[in-house]
Amino acid sequence: MAYCGGYTTMEKDRIKQAYLDFVLNEGHPPQSVFKLTQQLGIAEQEFYQHYPNFEAIDREIWADFGRRARETAAGEPVWESYGSREKLLAFYYTLLEILKQNRSYALMSLRRSLHRMPGLSPRVLDDFRQDFENFVSDLLSSGRVSGEIANRPLVQDGYPRFFWQQALFVLGFFAKDDTVNFERTDAAVEKAVTLSFDLVGRNTLDSAVDFVRFLVRR
Repeated sequence: MAYCGGYTTMEKDRIKQAYLDFVLNEGHPPQSVFKLTQQLGIAEQEFYQHYPNFEAIDREIWADFGRRARETAAGEPVWESYGSREKLLAFYYTLLEILKQNRSYALMSLRRSLHRMPGLSPRVLDDFRQDFENFVSDLLSSGRVSGEIANRPLVQDGYPRFFWQQALFVLGFFAKDDTVNFERTDAAVEKAVTLSFDLVGRNTLDSAVDFVRFLVRR
């Protein structure tokens, strides 16, 4: 059967919303694809035209959270005047607002995933991670051009992975935060971002290296 693009998108969104509603109501994913499609009144094979499994829906939901956070933050009039540090902060704060709006699913998903894989990146965040590391790479590249980020060829390729660990810290902190409106998470974000940019920015070590280079060239 042929589908037009708009209808296909509508069906995909309908499946995703039905899955999300089930998880929120029941506290766990459906027992099978068949049960979900039966509830929707569609053939099981139609589900597989859009997703291979429920885990793919979870990954897409988290990728949607990240995409919306980036687009919303970048849409603010002050975005272009921000340096790399301020842009990352704006992304995190916007992401947290989105997660607060979807707190039941976000907390349920994070607590389940982080508990299964302590210290590792949960698979549910795979797509979110890829987009995040690309976003951070662009921020750091711009920061090196502006001088906000130190140019360190031997180590800077590893920075996106370093910042991903920071993102995992923020999400884990959010999942465990029991303060009103997740106020401690907001504070943790600011401290984590400040520390990370202190580490990747120009510091005393860079000044010392520049001085040694100057002396060697004499």
